[in-house]
Amino acid sequence: MPLLAQMPVPDQADEAERQQINQAIVEANHSPIDIIAALEKHLRAHPDSRLRGEVEQLLAKEAMEAKDTARIVRYGVPTLAKTPNDAQLLDRVTASLLNLGGKENAQKALEFACRFEDYVVHVPVPTGSDAVRNQEDHDRALERALLYQARAYEILGAAHDARIKAELAFMAYPEEASAREWAEALEHEGRHEEAIRQMAAAFAIPDSRATQEDRMLDRRVLGEMYRKLHNGSDAGLGDAVLEAYDRTSAILEKRRKDLYALDPNYGVTDPAKFVLDGLDGNRLPLASLKGKVVILDFWATWCGPCRVQHPLYEQVRKRFEDRDDVVLLSVDADEDRSVVSPFLETVHWSRAVYFETGLARVLQVANIPTTVILDKEGHMARRMNGFLPDRFVDQLTEHIRDILAGPVTAQADPQATDDQNAPASSEPARAAPQPGLQVVPPIPGQRLGGPIQ
Repeated sequence: MPLLAQMPVPDQADEAERQQINQAIVEANHSPIDIIAALEKHLRAHPDSRLRGEVEQLLAKEAMEAKDTARIVRYGVPTLAKTPNDAQLLDRVTASLLNLGGKENAQKALEFACRFEDYVVHVPVPTGSDAVRNQEDHDRALERALLYQARAYEILGAAHDARIKAELAFMAYPEEASAREWAEALEHEGRHEEAIRQMAAAFAIPDSRATQEDRMLDRRVLGEMYRKLHNGSDAGLGDAVLEAYDRTSAILEKRRKDLYALDPNYGVTDPAKFVLDGLDGNRLPLASLKGKVVILDFWATWCGPCRVQHPLYEQVRKRFEDRDDVVLLSVDADEDRSVVSPFLETVHWSRAVYFETGLARVLQVANIPTTVILDKEGHMARRMNGFLPDRFVDQLTEHIRDILAGPVTAQADPQATDDQNAPASSEPARAAPQPGLQVVPPIPGQRLGGPIQ
């Protein structure tokens, strides 16, 4: 729940007033509507409050939670005067101004949309972990900033500028919404054939975010535009749609390949097909390890128990050092990759480290340390959430030996029970660890681990 920060303000605002505001927020019990009502009541009672700017900032955030268009504008605009680089607020205020309508609001929206675009363009896109998602978020934000400008120009009657911005929006992130905006801008310019081509793209482009209502609207508008230009006939419309589908599919395929260059695991859901980035720039396709039992040690530099567990892994490694079909991989889960190399130098660990590059998400690794064992076909065969310090080496060794032995084929015995038919390597069910386990020194018999940050 957002509370008013305990910090000095100009002229040292009365601390009693601050406490009064925070108490009202607490009593609102997480309800954005009730928090808004409480804060507005306070501003009416204290119109000259020295905390007004902070209260308006809270009101803007709660208005976004409540999806209250008018209040997003009312409190967001003055807040942006104080915090001009609040990208989320810039986004929402711009959209809200356009939703309110009118040329005055459109002119304000255009100003904020240009600021939003400038912010997106100049903020570096994070690389490393989740590089594709970061690029997608960046491109969608740029598309929205350009679409806002296109819509503002349309309201202001600047058809040419609207068309240019809509086209740039589609280039930034090709999807149904930007294709439709581009088509409408072309139509307003009187470029009807081009408008039909882009409206067909809006209807045909593969886009999981487009709703059924969006598709129905696109189909209706496309039909109206086409018949108007072809003497009331739909003849040839199907060919136009097929051409648009082929064209937009090619555009999306090129984008997919560009994203794959950022992350070879883009769209991959099979752990055996993952490619891990190595600390020193090398890459390891897990498919190259087919025919081997692969032990994945998920850890992070900030994880205390991981430091306790590390020498235990080394003991297991020595037990299997004469086998070429057992591979132990050190898989780092740090968000910031730059901290890993200095950490390894400090603790004198091997640099044979790989980054998880999305594998933790696919394997549903939520806590570390976690050990995942893949069998020789690349299937997950065992999972160890946390570890028991006094038993870990023997437990992991036993798991590896069981998997190396392979599944046991049950004898055909009509009298056998289900339990008797179970493979010898099956492991008793184990309760999943609760999130938020504390990082504590090892205690015999206590499983150690904690949530990924």
